Amino acid sequence: MPDRFNVVGEEEIRRGMVVDVYFLRTMEVLRARGLADSRVVMEVAARSIPNGWPWGVLAGVEEVVRLLEGRELDLYSLPDGSVIRKDLPVMRIEGSYSEFGALETSILGFLCSMSGVATAAARVKMAAGGKPVVNFGIRRNHPAISLAIEKASLIGGVDGSSGILLEEIGFKPIGTMPHSLIVIFGDQREAWRAFDEVLPEEVPRIALVDTFSDEKSESVMALEALGSRLYGVRLDTPRSRRGSMEEIVREVRWELDLRGGKDVKIFVSGGLDDEQVRRLAEAGADAFGVGTFICGARPVDFGADVVEVGGEPRAKRGIRSGAKDVYVCDADVEYAVVPAGSRPPECPKCGGRMRPAMIKMIEGGKVIYEQPEVSDIRSFTLAQLRRMEELGLLWGPG
Repeated sequence: MPDRFNVVGEEEIRRGMVVDVYFLRTMEVLRARGLADSRVVMEVAARSIPNGWPWGVLAGVEEVVRLLEGRELDLYSLPDGSVIRKDLPVMRIEGSYSEFGALETSILGFLCSMSGVATAAARVKMAAGGKPVVNFGIRRNHPAISLAIEKASLIGGVDGSSGILLEEIGFKPIGTMPHSLIVIFGDQREAWRAFDEVLPEEVPRIALVDTFSDEKSESVMALEALGSRLYGVRLDTPRSRRGSMEEIVREVRWELDLRGGKDVKIFVSGGLDDEQVRRLAEAGADAFGVGTFICGARPVDFGADVVEVGGEPRAKRGIRSGAKDVYVCDADVEYAVVPAGSRPPECPKCGGRMRPAMIKMIEGGKVIYEQPEVSDIRSFTLAQLRRMEELGLLWGPG
């Protein structure tokens, strides 16, 4: 038996060992014919966004920068947190094909998976209408990538996540209590009181209220047990037992309010997606724990294509040849793609001059771009999405 969890380490990734075999065969052929050091331009663009959604959120760029650092090439990219659209070039790599060709598998792996998570997280966060959303889904993925998943969900805009390693990137983990705590005690009240008595004050007293009885009766029990110390109740009802969750939320709210619990928050979790979060927010839920929809998100389907060889525009059919620059209008969240070196275009909507969207991040193998803190990337993402909401582009065709 192997003495590891079938996990690929960072050094193995950097050395290009996560690679589709045909790239190695390609390099063998190119070297044999003296073409391995051909200077090429490769561009990365989203060929599709999951579920036909009109936009996605870019994540995984920082990892690509770390992967390509020290290699003789130049890298231009939109920054993490950029709201993107189908077929928009998000990254451009310039250099000898031998420097990065065999790394295409890992480059796309970073971008596809992390952008999928960030996109799903962004949709949930915006569906919540400003109410808090917490990522509860790291158990849905291989534990080796749990922190990467959590980081991508924060880039997408969620307010926190449950894994304790989150502190490594500047966030405090967020969580409530599991059913196992209450089942082991055998009595809800005893479990809630013990939670209150043992844990430090900074931990919010959020009682899980669907273990042995229905949500309404256990919510009332929690209020009676903890009184003013009860910060919130969590409804984690599985779909098979749920019925109309919106009505359950309204009923719980009514009973709590009637008994002096107007300040008690209602936290909902358990198999939620963006549409369910929207409906529950409208029904009066105050916060959400979302797992599988975020952490099990379908990847954004990025593709990497050579568009220039030895200074000559050249690409496969269906792909526009030649290196390109990307510009953006922040006021309209509108992009323009032009041949590299072209004069900055005007926004087709407002007529204002657009700014370069791509940033040069690596020059001759040296990283020249300082990555922002995750909290700042999150703010960047949400600012774009809120502007799109103002323009009526968030849920429309884009």
